[in-house]
Amino acid sequence: MKKFGPGLLVAAAFIGPGTITTASVAGANFGFTLLWALAFSVFATILLQSMAARLAVVSGLDLAHALRANITHPIAQLIAICLVIGAIGVGSAAYEAGNLTGAGIGLQALFTEVPSVVWVPLIAFVSAALLYSGVYKLIEKALIALVLLMSLVFISTLFIAAPDIMQLVGGFRPSIPDGSVVTILALIGTTIVPYNLFLHSGIIAREKTPPEFTEKAVKTHNMDTTISVSLGGLITLAIVATASVAFFGQSSGPLNAANMAKQLEPLLGSYAQYFFALGLFAAGMTSAVTAPLAGAYAVCGMLGWKLNVEDRRFKFIALAILAFGTVVASLSLDPVAIIIFAQATNAILLPIICLYLLWLLNNTNVMGKFKNSLLLNCLSIPVVLTVVGLSAYKLYSLI
Repeated sequence: MKKFGPGLLVAAAFIGPGTITTASVAGANFGFTLLWALAFSVFATILLQSMAARLAVVSGLDLAHALRANITHPIAQLIAICLVIGAIGVGSAAYEAGNLTGAGIGLQALFTEVPSVVWVPLIAFVSAALLYSGVYKLIEKALIALVLLMSLVFISTLFIAAPDIMQLVGGFRPSIPDGSVVTILALIGTTIVPYNLFLHSGIIAREKTPPEFTEKAVKTHNMDTTISVSLGGLITLAIVATASVAFFGQSSGPLNAANMAKQLEPLLGSYAQYFFALGLFAAGMTSAVTAPLAGAYAVCGMLGWKLNVEDRRFKFIALAILAFGTVVASLSLDPVAIIIFAQATNAILLPIICLYLLWLLNNTNVMGKFKNSLLLNCLSIPVVLTVVGLSAYKLYSLI
């Protein structure tokens, strides 16, 4: 766990209720045909997160502080600060409502006799206590273990359900079925998450790697990122595939948290609903803690504040994000406008952050001999251009 901490936290952050739901919908509505989008998103996430990790190891700065230090023009710096605070800060708060709601749905399915209105405030209180106390590190490891346990069951179910291997492999051939564009964007968007770049680099920057261990640390974090994100991708693939076997081509009505558990019935039988609920709670709870952390890393970094979980201002930002999400989730407010704003600002921010990250990784003054190689640039540039295109389409659709 000492070597594979940051990457696992990134994987746990994007395997939340949103990913579980999106992957289930993708499998139920389109079978295996969108697996290519998942493969692209996993590859892109590994590439981008590895670059963010290398930046933190070599420069000793998280992504936010690196941007602030290297964007010297006052107007450009102000624009960057506003974009990051708007997209990451408000975006994290908007998605926090989904994390809390997902965790609440999981507990409601486990304890049906308790009123549903109790769970979101209770989960928010526990998350706030963890964030404020700093004990959350131990709890996060336990929650990650729960998510990994659910993942093991999904993967086992995949083998028991025995999908058609040729159809599954055929899903990696790019195609866009009618009505699938929104699901493709959602599938990619739940994996390539802008705030994870800030979270990942922020955690690693705090380690303050000595110069003599830089090369070893870069290799360790590359391995950590590759294994962790690939595991997250395998989890998502298993969810897509089991949903495809369980629902695709069948008239089972709207997909919801209750009938998504049917994916696990080949392995768990009548216990599927309870185990799925436990996994949904674990995924929601883990994301409910990591989303405010990521938002605080980004906002505090862009404002030039310390990135210390014990710092009063850091705690204030994290708890403010948590409080905003709690209000949206508890009062059943219509979150559509907030989600649209979060999606729009993230659609603007992600390509900008990708371009800035690519610029920083090619800056000899910042990276020295650890700057991007020609091969990495040849891999990175098409990914960044694809992200720009997807974000432009997403903005156009929202407008």
